[in-house]
Amino acid sequence: MVDATETTPQQATPQTTVERQAAEQPRVISGFVDLLRLDDIDLNLFRGWCHAGAPLRAFGGQVAAQALVAAGRTVEPGRVVHSLHSYFMRPGDPRRPLVYEVERLRDGYSYTTRRVTAIQRGEAVFTLSASFKKPEDGPDRQRAMPVLTDPELLPDPYADSAEDGAGNYWASTGRLTLDMRMVPPGSEGLPGRQAGVEEQFVWLKSASVLPVDDPLLHVCALAYLSDLTLASTAALHLQRPRAERKGPPTVNLASLDHAMWFHRPFRADEWLLFAQRSPSSSDGRGLAHGEFYTHDGRLVASVVQEALIREKRR
Repeated sequence: MVDATETTPQQATPQTTVERQAAEQPRVISGFVDLLRLDDIDLNLFRGWCHAGAPLRAFGGQVAAQALVAAGRTVEPGRVVHSLHSYFMRPGDPRRPLVYEVERLRDGYSYTTRRVTAIQRGEAVFTLSASFKKPEDGPDRQRAMPVLTDPELLPDPYADSAEDGAGNYWASTGRLTLDMRMVPPGSEGLPGRQAGVEEQFVWLKSASVLPVDDPLLHVCALAYLSDLTLASTAALHLQRPRAERKGPPTVNLASLDHAMWFHRPFRADEWLLFAQRSPSSSDGRGLAHGEFYTHDGRLVASVVQEALIREKRR
Protein backbone atom coordinates (compact mmCIF):
# COMPACT_ATOMS: atom_id res chain seq x y z
CA MET A 1 0.00 0.00 0.00
CA VAL A 2 1.34 3.44 -0.94
CA ASP A 3 0.70 6.49 1.21
CA ALA A 4 0.51 9.36 -1.28
CA THR A 5 0.23 12.07 1.38
CA GLU A 6 3.02 14.63 1.09
CA THR A 7 4.27 16.94 3.77
CA THR A 8 6.62 19.91 3.67
CA PRO A 9 10.07 19.69 5.29
CA GLN A 10 8.77 21.86 8.12
CA GLN A 11 5.90 19.46 8.75
CA ALA A 12 7.89 16.29 8.17
CA THR A 13 10.65 16.49 10.76
CA PRO A 14 11.47 18.42 13.93
CA GLN A 15 14.43 20.78 13.72
CA THR A 16 17.69 18.82 13.95
CA THR A 17 21.09 19.83 15.24
CA VAL A 18 22.30 20.53 11.71
CA GLU A 19 19.27 22.69 10.92
CA ARG A 20 19.86 24.95 13.89
CA GLN A 21 23.22 26.12 12.54
CA ALA A 22 23.67 29.35 10.60
CA ALA A 23 23.40 29.21 6.82
CA GLU A 24 26.50 31.21 5.88
CA GLN A 25 29.81 29.70 4.82
CA PRO A 26 31.47 28.27 7.95
CA ARG A 27 34.48 30.27 9.03
CA VAL A 28 35.49 27.82 11.74
CA ILE A 29 35.01 24.05 11.44
CA SER A 30 35.15 22.25 14.78
CA GLY A 31 33.01 19.14 14.25
CA PHE A 32 30.60 17.20 12.09
CA VAL A 33 27.73 19.56 12.87
CA ASP A 34 29.70 22.29 11.08
CA LEU A 35 30.48 19.99 8.15
CA LEU A 36 26.85 18.95 7.56
CA ARG A 37 24.85 22.08 8.18
CA LEU A 38 22.47 23.16 5.42
CA ASP A 39 20.29 26.18 4.78
CA ASP A 40 16.63 25.77 3.71
CA ILE A 41 16.20 28.02 0.68
CA ASP A 42 12.83 26.73 -0.62
CA LEU A 43 10.61 23.66 -0.56
CA ASN A 44 12.91 20.67 -1.31
CA LEU A 45 15.89 23.01 -1.89
CA PHE A 46 18.89 23.30 0.43
CA ARG A 47 22.30 24.98 0.29
CA GLY A 48 25.62 23.97 1.85
CA TRP A 49 29.37 24.53 1.71
CA CYS A 50 32.01 21.81 1.31
CA HIS A 51 35.70 21.94 2.12
CA ALA A 52 38.39 20.80 -0.31
CA GLY A 53 39.52 17.18 -0.37
CA ALA A 54 42.08 18.00 -3.07
CA PRO A 55 43.09 21.42 -4.40
CA LEU A 56 39.96 23.20 -5.73
CA ARG A 57 37.89 19.99 -5.45
CA ALA A 58 35.14 19.59 -2.87
CA PHE A 59 35.54 16.49 -0.70
CA GLY A 60 33.15 13.87 -2.08
CA GLY A 61 32.32 12.37 1.31
CA GLN A 62 31.04 15.71 2.54
CA VAL A 63 28.95 16.24 -0.61
CA ALA A 64 27.37 12.79 -0.14
CA ALA A 65 26.76 13.41 3.56
CA GLN A 66 25.11 16.78 2.94
CA ALA A 67 22.93 15.28 0.19
CA LEU A 68 21.79 12.66 2.69
CA VAL A 69 21.00 15.40 5.22
CA ALA A 70 18.85 17.12 2.57
CA ALA A 71 17.00 13.89 1.80
CA GLY A 72 16.40 13.19 5.47
CA ARG A 73 14.88 16.63 6.02
CA THR A 74 11.93 15.63 3.79
CA VAL A 75 11.19 12.26 5.45
CA GLU A 76 8.64 11.70 8.21
CA PRO A 77 9.94 11.00 11.73
CA GLY A 78 10.71 7.43 12.71
CA ARG A 79 12.11 6.31 9.35
CA VAL A 80 15.81 5.51 9.15
CA VAL A 81 18.23 5.36 6.22
CA HIS A 82 18.92 1.80 5.09
CA SER A 83 20.75 2.43 1.79
CA LEU A 84 22.15 5.04 -0.57
CA HIS A 85 23.56 4.93 -4.10
CA SER A 86 25.44 7.86 -5.59
CA TYR A 87 27.51 9.08 -8.54
CA PHE A 88 30.18 11.78 -8.62
CA MET A 89 29.94 13.51 -12.01
CA ARG A 90 31.94 16.74 -11.71
CA PRO A 91 34.42 18.12 -9.18
CA GLY A 92 32.64 20.57 -6.90
CA ASP A 93 34.28 23.94 -6.26
CA PRO A 94 34.84 24.47 -2.51
CA ARG A 95 34.82 28.24 -3.05
CA ARG A 96 31.13 28.18 -4.04
CA PRO A 97 28.04 26.79 -2.28
CA LEU A 98 26.23 23.68 -3.49
CA VAL A 99 22.46 23.60 -3.95
CA TYR A 100 20.75 20.29 -3.15
CA GLU A 101 17.45 19.60 -4.93
CA VAL A 102 15.35 16.78 -3.41
CA GLU A 103 12.82 14.76 -5.42
CA ARG A 104 10.19 12.89 -3.37
CA LEU A 105 9.96 9.72 -5.41
CA ARG A 106 7.83 7.61 -3.07
CA ASP A 107 6.23 7.69 0.38
CA GLY A 108 5.11 4.12 1.04
CA TYR A 109 3.73 2.31 4.06
CA SER A 110 7.15 0.92 5.05
CA TYR A 111 9.68 2.54 2.67
CA THR A 112 10.40 6.10 1.56
CA THR A 113 12.57 6.95 -1.48
CA ARG A 114 14.32 10.24 -2.24
CA ARG A 115 16.64 11.41 -5.02
CA VAL A 116 18.99 14.35 -4.50
CA THR A 117 20.94 16.33 -7.11
CA ALA A 118 23.78 18.60 -6.04
CA ILE A 119 24.01 21.59 -8.38
CA GLN A 120 26.74 24.17 -8.85
CA ARG A 121 26.84 26.86 -11.56
CA GLY A 122 23.70 25.36 -13.08
CA GLU A 123 25.27 21.90 -13.56
CA ALA A 124 24.73 18.65 -11.69
CA VAL A 125 27.93 17.61 -9.90
CA PHE A 126 26.53 14.72 -7.84
CA THR A 127 23.39 12.57 -7.57
CA LEU A 128 22.21 10.40 -4.70
CA SER A 129 19.27 8.05 -4.25
CA ALA A 130 18.42 7.17 -0.65
CA SER A 131 15.88 4.79 0.86
CA PHE A 132 14.39 5.11 4.35
CA LYS A 133 12.25 2.58 6.20
CA LYS A 134 10.30 1.84 9.36
CA PRO A 135 12.37 -0.29 11.76
CA GLU A 136 11.07 -3.85 12.18
CA ASP A 137 11.99 -7.11 13.93
CA GLY A 138 13.51 -10.07 12.10
CA PRO A 139 16.15 -12.81 12.24
CA ASP A 140 19.67 -11.50 12.85
CA ARG A 141 23.06 -12.76 11.65
CA GLN A 142 26.35 -11.18 10.53
CA ARG A 143 29.97 -11.82 9.59
CA ALA A 144 32.26 -11.84 12.63
CA MET A 145 34.60 -8.89 13.07
CA PRO A 146 38.34 -9.61 13.00
CA VAL A 147 39.85 -9.15 16.45
CA LEU A 148 42.51 -6.46 15.96
CA THR A 149 44.59 -4.09 18.05
CA ASP A 150 42.48 -1.73 20.16
CA PRO A 151 42.45 1.80 18.65
CA GLU A 152 43.53 3.37 21.93
CA LEU A 153 46.77 1.39 21.69
CA LEU A 154 47.60 2.61 18.18
CA PRO A 155 49.46 5.86 17.41
CA ASP A 156 47.75 8.83 15.83
CA PRO A 157 49.08 8.78 12.23
CA TYR A 158 48.53 12.50 11.82
CA ALA A 159 49.83 13.78 15.14
CA ASP A 160 52.45 15.85 13.32
CA SER A 161 50.24 16.95 10.43
CA ALA A 162 50.34 20.58 11.52
CA GLU A 163 53.90 20.65 10.22
CA ASP A 164 52.53 20.15 6.69
CA GLY A 165 51.02 23.64 6.64
CA ALA A 166 47.54 25.11 6.91
CA GLY A 167 46.67 24.07 3.35
CA ASN A 168 46.83 20.41 4.29
CA TYR A 169 43.47 18.75 5.02
CA TRP A 170 44.70 17.00 8.17
CA ALA A 171 46.33 20.14 9.51
CA SER A 172 42.97 21.94 9.40
CA THR A 173 39.61 20.22 8.99
CA GLY A 174 40.61 16.61 9.57
CA ARG A 175 42.42 17.09 12.87
CA LEU A 176 39.43 18.98 14.33
CA THR A 177 36.61 16.72 13.20
CA LEU A 178 37.68 13.08 13.36
CA ASP A 179 40.01 10.56 14.94
CA MET A 180 41.77 7.88 12.90
CA ARG A 181 44.02 4.96 13.79
CA MET A 182 45.63 2.73 11.15
CA VAL A 183 46.06 -0.98 11.88
CA PRO A 184 49.63 -1.76 10.68
CA PRO A 185 50.12 -4.47 8.03
CA GLY A 186 51.11 -7.77 9.60
CA SER A 187 49.31 -7.04 12.89
CA GLU A 188 48.04 -9.95 14.94
CA GLY A 189 44.44 -10.88 14.11
CA LEU A 190 44.44 -9.75 10.49
CA PRO A 191 42.69 -12.26 8.18
CA GLY A 192 44.77 -14.27 5.72
CA ARG A 193 45.68 -12.44 2.53
CA GLN A 194 44.33 -13.56 -0.84
CA ALA A 195 46.31 -13.22 -4.04
CA GLY A 196 45.35 -10.07 -5.95
CA VAL A 197 43.37 -8.57 -3.03
CA GLU A 198 44.54 -5.42 -1.24
CA GLU A 199 43.37 -4.83 2.34
CA GLN A 200 43.35 -1.94 4.81
CA PHE A 201 41.93 -1.75 8.35
CA VAL A 202 41.27 1.62 9.96
CA TRP A 203 39.58 2.73 13.19
CA LEU A 204 37.50 5.92 12.76
CA LYS A 205 35.19 8.14 14.81
CA SER A 206 34.06 11.71 15.25
CA ALA A 207 36.50 13.70 17.36
CA SER A 208 33.64 15.36 19.24
CA VAL A 209 30.53 13.98 20.92
CA LEU A 210 27.46 14.03 18.64
CA PRO A 211 23.87 14.58 19.85
CA VAL A 212 22.15 11.43 21.06
CA ASP A 213 18.73 12.49 19.71
CA ASP A 214 19.82 13.02 16.08
CA PRO A 215 20.36 9.58 14.46
CA LEU A 216 20.44 11.10 10.96
CA LEU A 217 23.52 13.09 11.96
CA HIS A 218 25.35 9.87 12.93
CA VAL A 219 24.44 8.19 9.63
CA CYS A 220 25.56 11.23 7.63
CA ALA A 221 28.80 11.41 9.62
CA LEU A 222 29.48 7.78 8.68
CA ALA A 223 28.81 8.57 5.01
CA TYR A 224 31.50 11.25 5.31
CA LEU A 225 33.96 8.87 7.04
CA SER A 226 33.36 6.12 4.47
CA ASP A 227 34.91 8.16 1.66
CA LEU A 228 38.19 8.89 3.42
CA THR A 229 40.21 5.72 2.75
CA LEU A 230 38.37 3.46 0.26
CA ALA A 231 40.04 4.92 -2.83
CA SER A 232 43.47 4.58 -1.23
CA THR A 233 42.68 0.91 -0.52
CA ALA A 234 42.00 0.33 -4.22
CA ALA A 235 45.38 1.93 -5.03
CA LEU A 236 47.52 0.06 -2.49
CA HIS A 237 49.28 -1.85 -5.26
CA LEU A 238 50.64 1.48 -6.52
CA GLN A 239 51.26 3.52 -3.35
CA ARG A 240 50.91 3.30 0.41
CA PRO A 241 48.38 5.50 2.24
CA ARG A 242 49.56 8.96 3.21
CA ALA A 243 50.04 7.95 6.84
CA GLU A 244 52.52 5.26 5.78
CA ARG A 245 54.57 7.05 3.17
CA LYS A 246 56.84 10.04 2.77
CA GLY A 247 56.79 12.36 -0.19
CA PRO A 248 54.02 13.46 -2.55
CA PRO A 249 51.43 11.06 -4.00
CA THR A 250 52.23 9.28 -7.25
CA VAL A 251 48.61 8.47 -8.10
CA ASN A 252 45.56 10.59 -8.88
CA LEU A 253 42.47 9.30 -7.03
CA ALA A 254 38.83 10.37 -7.34
CA SER A 255 35.56 8.72 -6.28
CA LEU A 256 33.35 7.67 -9.20
CA ASP A 257 30.40 6.09 -7.42
CA HIS A 258 29.56 5.18 -3.84
CA ALA A 259 26.93 2.91 -2.28
CA MET A 260 26.16 2.18 1.38
CA TRP A 261 23.84 -0.09 3.35
CA PHE A 262 23.10 0.54 7.02
CA HIS A 263 22.34 -2.63 9.00
CA ARG A 264 22.12 -1.72 12.68
CA PRO A 265 22.04 1.36 14.93
CA PHE A 266 25.40 2.89 15.89
CA ARG A 267 27.08 6.04 17.11
CA ALA A 268 29.61 7.78 14.86
CA ASP A 269 31.35 9.34 17.88
CA GLU A 270 32.44 5.90 19.14
CA TRP A 271 35.26 3.87 17.57
CA LEU A 272 34.27 1.97 14.41
CA LEU A 273 36.53 -0.50 12.62
CA PHE A 274 36.53 0.08 8.85
CA ALA A 275 37.60 -3.24 7.28
CA GLN A 276 38.38 -2.61 3.59
CA ARG A 277 39.27 -4.89 0.68
CA SER A 278 39.91 -4.21 -3.00
CA PRO A 279 39.42 -7.27 -5.24
CA SER A 280 40.15 -5.57 -8.57
CA SER A 281 41.90 -2.68 -10.31
CA SER A 282 42.01 -2.21 -14.10
CA ASP A 283 41.13 0.21 -16.88
CA GLY A 284 42.03 3.21 -14.71
CA ARG A 285 39.47 2.15 -12.07
CA GLY A 286 39.65 0.34 -8.75
CA LEU A 287 36.87 -1.34 -6.76
CA ALA A 288 36.84 -1.43 -2.95
CA HIS A 289 34.48 -2.99 -0.38
CA GLY A 290 34.22 -1.91 3.24
CA GLU A 291 32.46 -2.98 6.44
CA PHE A 292 31.99 -0.90 9.60
CA TYR A 293 32.01 -2.68 12.98
CA THR A 294 31.40 -1.25 16.42
CA HIS A 295 34.07 -1.77 19.06
CA ASP A 296 32.06 -4.70 20.46
CA GLY A 297 31.81 -6.41 17.05
CA ARG A 298 28.41 -5.46 15.60
CA LEU A 299 28.38 -5.05 11.81
CA VAL A 300 26.56 -1.73 11.32
CA ALA A 301 27.19 -0.73 7.69
CA SER A 302 28.65 -1.91 4.37
CA VAL A 303 30.01 0.22 1.54
CA VAL A 304 31.21 -0.28 -2.05
CA GLN A 305 33.08 2.31 -4.08
CA GLU A 306 34.66 2.52 -7.51
CA ALA A 307 37.45 5.06 -7.82
CA LEU A 308 39.44 6.59 -10.65
CA ILE A 309 43.10 5.50 -10.36
CA ARG A 310 45.71 7.08 -12.61
CA GLU A 311 49.43 7.24 -12.11
CA LYS A 312 50.74 10.79 -12.23
CA ARG A 313 52.81 11.70 -15.27
CA ARG A 314 56.43 12.32 -14.44
